[in-house]
Amino acid sequence: AGWFRRLLHKPKPSSVESSLNSSSSASSSPSSSSAKSSSSSPSSSLVRSICLSPVSTPDINASGSARWAKSYDVCICHSEVDLELVEELVSYLEAQPESFRCFLQLRDATPGSAVVTELCDAVQNSHCWVMLITPGFLQDPWCKYQMHQALAEAPLANGRTIPVLKDVERKDYPRELRNLYYISMVRKENSFQQIRDTLLRYLQELCRSSTSSTE
Repeated sequence: AGWFRRLLHKPKPSSVESSLNSSSSASSSPSSSSAKSSSSSPSSSLVRSICLSPVSTPDINASGSARWAKSYDVCICHSEVDLELVEELVSYLEAQPESFRCFLQLRDATPGSAVVTELCDAVQNSHCWVMLITPGFLQDPWCKYQMHQALAEAPLANGRTIPVLKDVERKDYPRELRNLYYISMVRKENSFQQIRDTLLRYLQELCRSSTSSTE
């Protein structure tokens, strides 16, 4: 009789297994969910960090901008026979939203000052130099002098010297500038836009480098 009562009260295997399975699943679910959350959290945090830290374009017009360290953004090196074209370029650049500050020799040079002094000061006080290389430029000794001063000021090809070819064949391109890419002035409007973009890119990089070095 005793063994019969024990047989009646013996727990069912299915209930034991189900209880074990439920307990194991209950105990494993937090770890699995935490594993999922822990495994997904780095990627999600990375995405958040990428979204929250976009690359910003420096404001070259800001009051503390490195742009203001020099008196001019660009000096236009040209022959007198190309003055009309240069005046158009200067008007275009100065009318841009950035209001580029251009040095135009016949307009901005100090009356009574020595030509050599003015040319050297124009180079040293400008961030960039546009070399308008025309047949007149190649025949003008003052243009070549100013070109050499600019190359001495910035011998590396860092975007400060901007050669612009007009009515000059590739074989006549000055040997001193052959390590630099040039703008070929075929359509005036397109060339003006390229000059503007090159100036803006250099000034933005200048301001970005200046900001990162002070941080």
